Amino acid sequence: MIFTLSAKLVFHIPHATSLKDKRQIRRSLIEKTKHKFNVSIAEIATQDAHQTLTIGIAVVSGDGAHRQNSIDEIIRFAEEHTNAELVEVEVGDF
Repeated sequence: MIFTLSAKLVFHIPHATSLKDKRQIRRSLIEKTKHKFNVSIAEIATQDAHQTLTIGIAVVSGDGAHRQNSIDEIIRFAEEHTNAELVEVEVGDF
Protein backbone atom coordinates (compact mmCIF):
# COMPACT_ATOMS: atom_id res chain seq x y z
CA MET A 1 0.00 0.00 0.00
CA ILE A 2 1.19 3.52 -0.79
CA PHE A 3 0.68 6.41 1.62
CA THR A 4 1.05 10.08 0.71
CA LEU A 5 1.01 13.16 2.89
CA SER A 6 1.43 16.82 2.01
CA ALA A 7 2.28 19.91 3.99
CA LYS A 8 1.99 23.60 3.30
CA LEU A 9 4.43 25.81 5.21
CA VAL A 10 4.11 29.58 5.26
CA PHE A 11 7.12 31.63 6.36
CA HIS A 12 7.36 35.34 7.13
CA ILE A 13 10.64 36.97 6.09
CA PRO A 14 10.66 40.38 7.81
CA HIS A 15 14.14 41.36 6.59
CA ALA A 16 13.41 40.70 2.89
CA THR A 17 13.23 43.97 1.03
CA SER A 18 12.99 42.48 -2.45
CA LEU A 19 12.07 39.32 -4.31
CA LYS A 20 15.81 38.72 -4.72
CA ASP A 21 16.18 38.47 -0.92
CA LYS A 22 13.27 36.02 -0.82
CA ARG A 23 14.70 33.91 -3.68
CA GLN A 24 17.96 33.42 -1.77
CA ILE A 25 16.10 32.11 1.28
CA ARG A 26 13.78 29.95 -0.85
CA ARG A 27 16.60 28.44 -2.86
CA SER A 28 18.64 27.61 0.24
CA LEU A 29 15.70 26.05 2.10
CA ILE A 30 14.53 23.97 -0.86
CA GLU A 31 18.02 22.69 -1.71
CA LYS A 32 18.84 21.76 1.91
CA THR A 33 15.51 19.99 2.37
CA LYS A 34 15.72 18.06 -0.93
CA HIS A 35 19.28 17.00 -0.15
CA LYS A 36 18.52 15.78 3.36
CA PHE A 37 15.10 14.16 2.84
CA ASN A 38 14.74 13.45 -0.91
CA VAL A 39 11.17 14.80 -1.01
CA SER A 40 9.19 16.86 -3.47
CA ILE A 41 9.27 20.50 -2.37
CA ALA A 42 8.45 23.73 -4.20
CA GLU A 43 7.17 27.24 -3.73
CA ILE A 44 3.42 26.93 -4.28
CA ALA A 45 1.96 30.40 -3.67
CA THR A 46 2.76 34.00 -2.75
CA GLN A 47 5.43 34.21 -5.46
CA ASP A 48 5.06 37.99 -5.76
CA ALA A 49 5.07 38.76 -2.02
CA HIS A 50 8.64 39.48 -0.97
CA GLN A 51 8.09 38.86 2.76
CA THR A 52 5.96 35.69 2.49
CA LEU A 53 7.22 32.30 1.36
CA THR A 54 4.76 29.43 0.87
CA ILE A 55 6.30 25.99 0.41
CA GLY A 56 4.57 22.72 -0.45
CA ILE A 57 6.06 19.35 0.51
CA ALA A 58 4.92 15.86 -0.53
CA VAL A 59 5.99 12.59 1.08
CA VAL A 60 5.28 9.14 -0.35
CA SER A 61 5.89 6.06 1.76
CA GLY A 62 4.90 2.43 2.10
CA ASP A 63 4.29 3.02 5.82
CA GLY A 64 1.66 5.42 7.15
CA ALA A 65 3.55 6.14 10.37
CA HIS A 66 6.76 6.80 8.43
CA ARG A 67 5.10 9.46 6.25
CA GLN A 68 3.84 11.36 9.31
CA ASN A 69 7.21 11.11 11.06
CA SER A 70 8.92 12.33 7.89
CA ILE A 71 6.64 15.38 7.57
CA ASP A 72 7.17 16.23 11.25
CA GLU A 73 10.95 15.96 10.87
CA ILE A 74 10.93 18.07 7.69
CA ILE A 75 8.92 20.81 9.41
CA ARG A 76 11.36 20.91 12.33
CA PHE A 77 14.30 20.97 9.91
CA ALA A 78 12.77 23.83 7.89
CA GLU A 79 12.19 25.87 11.04
CA GLU A 80 15.76 25.37 12.23
CA HIS A 81 17.53 25.92 8.89
CA THR A 82 16.13 29.21 7.68
CA ASN A 83 16.17 32.72 9.02
CA ALA A 84 12.47 33.14 8.31
CA GLU A 85 9.66 32.69 10.82
CA LEU A 86 7.31 29.74 10.29
CA VAL A 87 3.84 31.26 10.77
CA GLU A 88 1.49 28.60 9.41
CA VAL A 89 1.53 24.83 8.91
CA GLU A 90 -1.15 22.74 7.21
CA VAL A 91 -0.72 18.98 6.95
CA GLY A 92 -3.08 16.70 5.08
CA ASP A 93 -3.99 15.15 1.79
CA PHE A 94 -4.41 18.22 -0.39
